[in-house]
Amino acid sequence: MTDTLRPAETAAVPPDTPAPQAPSESRTLKRSIGVVGGTLLTLSCVTPASTLFVVVPDLFGSLGTATALTIAVGSLLCVAVAFCYSELGTLVPSAGGEYAMVSTMAGRLAGWLVFVLSLLVVMIVPPVIAMGTADYLEPVLHLDPSLAGAGVMLLATLAGLLDLRANAWITGVFLVLEVIAAAVVAVLGFAHAERGPGSLVSMEVGGTGGGADPVTAMLVVSGLAIALFITQGFSTAVYLSEELENPRRNVARTVLATLAISTVIILVPVVAITFGASDLAELTGGDISAMVTAWSNSAVGTFVSLCVALAIVNAGIVMVIQNSRVLFASARDKAWPAPVNGLLGRLGRFGSPWVATLAVGVPGAALCYVDLDTLYGVTGVSVTAMYLLVAVAALLSRRGAHRHAHAWRMPLWPVVPVLLIAVLAYVLTQQEASHLLLTGSIAAVATLYWALYLRPRLDTRWLVTVPQDVREPAGP
Repeated sequence: MTDTLRPAETAAVPPDTPAPQAPSESRTLKRSIGVVGGTLLTLSCVTPASTLFVVVPDLFGSLGTATALTIAVGSLLCVAVAFCYSELGTLVPSAGGEYAMVSTMAGRLAGWLVFVLSLLVVMIVPPVIAMGTADYLEPVLHLDPSLAGAGVMLLATLAGLLDLRANAWITGVFLVLEVIAAAVVAVLGFAHAERGPGSLVSMEVGGTGGGADPVTAMLVVSGLAIALFITQGFSTAVYLSEELENPRRNVARTVLATLAISTVIILVPVVAITFGASDLAELTGGDISAMVTAWSNSAVGTFVSLCVALAIVNAGIVMVIQNSRVLFASARDKAWPAPVNGLLGRLGRFGSPWVATLAVGVPGAALCYVDLDTLYGVTGVSVTAMYLLVAVAALLSRRGAHRHAHAWRMPLWPVVPVLLIAVLAYVLTQQEASHLLLTGSIAAVATLYWALYLRPRLDTRWLVTVPQDVREPAGP
């Protein structure tokens, strides 16, 4: 419970614990970015344009005109999730993100399971996005999707070795381009509207002029796991909390601002595409570049495609940055045997955890050769389960010493986390059995590792740490 919380530099160490493998100052990330830089990095991890062009087409294929409504419901649900992240992220500002928050509030086993779920997400999402690069380079270069995705992952890994402040500017420039691409799609879609607002709450079953069925709650729920995945990158603000200046205030601001901005950037073009598609076959086909070309000309279509390709590279960079922080924090918290902890905890000349960066980037390139449907399914289940455990931690966040700690506090507590737990548990029950089984099997193996290796060594392993240089009072 709360006794699992250990200061990053002053954790109690039993007499028989081996000496640390590096000075404490090399194990602490430096605070180098403000709320603007953090928001740019976090928005880039949500990667609105690449999500719009790579992930959303799959939802169009299964939900048709109900896609926008499903994303809107998912975004509304994410508001409650963002409240939980904001409160927990200011109470536990650690690069460990979800696992540090859940370990502190709900115990180390729960935190370990969240770590495994988050590791699944952070390892799978970048290659899923990266494989979309080939489709959007098609106007100028023909590439195999897996090969293009692997190339993007390796390029992102090299960029992830740089200083975080430099990456904030790089990703900021790319982010502007992807917002422009999303805006172009929105303007063209609305300008060539074939249907009205009523289509957003009906499921078309034929072409233009065909019949339509009302959208059912079950239809929306069936797509919610992927909808949650579409905007889930706002949690990056929590992973960056050790490097954000004044985290007690800026973590919450970055989380909530990122969710609001990314929802607008994604949802408005989705509505425009729904209105502008000439018929249901074109909409469910999901070829947004072809729609843009039909609405304008090939030059505009090529411009949008290249902007999306850059957005995907941008997303890869930020996701590698985020994911390396998770592995770095797990090593600092002694989740692995000592030699592995020593390697993953090393910081390079630019202050980035270079071994951890390579450890997430290179396997990510290999995952570009795995079946996409499996990657999507496991990611959806993992994100939903992770959010559920974060909600449980938020429900426990005002006990004991945490009741009076300086932190951003969510409105309507405990109603928000209770409702969130109920909804997410139901969403999980509606996912495909094969994806639930695969994710559950991974969680079972992780539980065995906990039982056989971590639990017998609770005094020297899985010691969740939180930096102690956070002295600012919570903001309004």
